Amino acid sequence: MPTIYLSPSTQEWNRYVTGSGSEEYNMNLLADALVPYLNANSIQYKRNRPEMTAGSSIREANRGTYDLYLALHSNGAPEGHYGEERGIIAFYYPGSAQGQRAAELIAAELRKIYPLPNKVTTRSTTTLGEVSQSNAPAVLVEIGYHDNYADAAWLEGHWDAIAQQLARALTEYFGLPFLYPMEPREGIVTLNYGTLNLRSYPAPTGTILANLPDGAQVTVYGEWQGWYAVRWKDQAGYAAAAYIDV
Repeated sequence: MPTIYLSPSTQEWNRYVTGSGSEEYNMNLLADALVPYLNANSIQYKRNRPEMTAGSSIREANRGTYDLYLALHSNGAPEGHYGEERGIIAFYYPGSAQGQRAAELIAAELRKIYPLPNKVTTRSTTTLGEVSQSNAPAVLVEIGYHDNYADAAWLEGHWDAIAQQLARALTEYFGLPFLYPMEPREGIVTLNYGTLNLRSYPAPTGTILANLPDGAQVTVYGEWQGWYAVRWKDQAGYAAAAYIDV
């Protein structure tokens, strides 16, 4: 299954004009809202931690193997224009076809909910380390301006909606159907014989990732057309719902 490195901002010094806290605090709220969507769609992830920096996040990600590096930030206007700017920018590294594709999918989904869709853009850059130094295709998305009251207030009222659109972009990027999260439930594989295939896609054509024995305990995160999105041990994937009692 696809695995992303999820890097919410560690910039605790950037304060929201609304008084709701820092960029670090608020982008972690967004990451918290995104996690149930990742689980429901069998997208595995590793997430940085607030005590880290952008540099240590990049180094940690580069020690592993990830299909996408996703950095979540909010923006600040340049000196002399405080509070005057609005918009969303999805940055990618020039020449990275997959990074550009991911950025364009993210921008397309966020245009559907941002109040000024024409101000949702993509842009290549060589100056942002989380884009330029990542071994994996990378997107750094600046979601609104934390020094603009309208943008900051919009962000604070739309964490779940933003998370959902990010997840929709990710499922499109990875070629997966989008599943709404459900409250995680424990399930038991129930078979008369053999094993239950854990697959990379919710269809009989999906690659077999593992074989679940009778009695295996799984966590169910989502459901789609007779398939459950489940986690078994350290593996995520899809299994036929008919053979899992929840």
